[in-house]
Amino acid sequence: MMKTEQLNLVQEWDKTFPKSDKVDHCKVTFVNHFGITLAADMYTPKGAEGKLPAIAVCGPFGACKEQSSGLYAQEMAERGFLTIAFDPSFTGESGGFPRAMHSPDIDVEDFQAAVDFLSCRENVDPERIGIIGICGWGGMALQTACIDTRVKATVTSTMYDMSRVAGNGYFDAADSKEARKAARESINAQRTEDYKNGTYKRAGGVVDPLPEDAPFFVRDYYDYYKTERGYHARSLNSNDGWTVNTQTSLMNMRLFTYADEIDSAVLMIHGDNAHSCYLSRDTFKLLKGDNKELLLIPGAVHTDLYDRKDIIPFDRMQAFFEEYLK
Repeated sequence: MMKTEQLNLVQEWDKTFPKSDKVDHCKVTFVNHFGITLAADMYTPKGAEGKLPAIAVCGPFGACKEQSSGLYAQEMAERGFLTIAFDPSFTGESGGFPRAMHSPDIDVEDFQAAVDFLSCRENVDPERIGIIGICGWGGMALQTACIDTRVKATVTSTMYDMSRVAGNGYFDAADSKEARKAARESINAQRTEDYKNGTYKRAGGVVDPLPEDAPFFVRDYYDYYKTERGYHARSLNSNDGWTVNTQTSLMNMRLFTYADEIDSAVLMIHGDNAHSCYLSRDTFKLLKGDNKELLLIPGAVHTDLYDRKDIIPFDRMQAFFEEYLK
């Protein structure tokens, strides 16, 4: 029998976006196969009746559900879908100890657990479930589509392949055996120190204060996570970041081994001016079938797709889910 961890959930509205009067909102919890209780915000169209199509949303990597994923979930609920935005294991309001850890296996399991939860709700049609992953959780959403045949449609937004970045560095700048060995040595030395100290060193979130010579993509992250625009007290990126040694699991495996076997529909969205656009362009080449699309947003940078409702193509996302969750 699954045991539900008791979580202390904040009930007042503490999101980085305003509350919609077109949807009903409540907190919910569900348990994954590792026994970790996940916390989520559920958004339901006001006055909705019968069994609804449903969407689970997560991301960005190191964010919390009060940021981008919640905005996406609320917006899609306004458009007729029952949605949940959840905190991944070990982060935000979700359970799991030690904190600020993750692994790709558990990341995918969290998405699958969200599908479990939605599939068993009386007001959800289990044959019409989709997922949305933003930034690093875009990669995890696509990886979930590789394994979970219950997912009928997947949207990735401003996607990061975190395993590629962990193994090769940003822009593949550390793609050599020597560079990877140096990274492993550093992380493994930190593991020893962590064990001696009985604590886990945190990598730090987005750099603050911002260096004058910071590259644009660092400034882009700072503008979201460290300002009133997107800061949240439970966001890893806004504060102390992930543990240093959490990189190990990402470096030790690669995502998308079976991406060419995804039969369900996939819509990949990216700003064509984003520093990360190469990750979506390259990953899209792995997909097969006429139900796959890469949508590039002219002039958009990485974090524009976090919260810029004038840039995020919600109309296209709605049409995509209506077509494939029917």
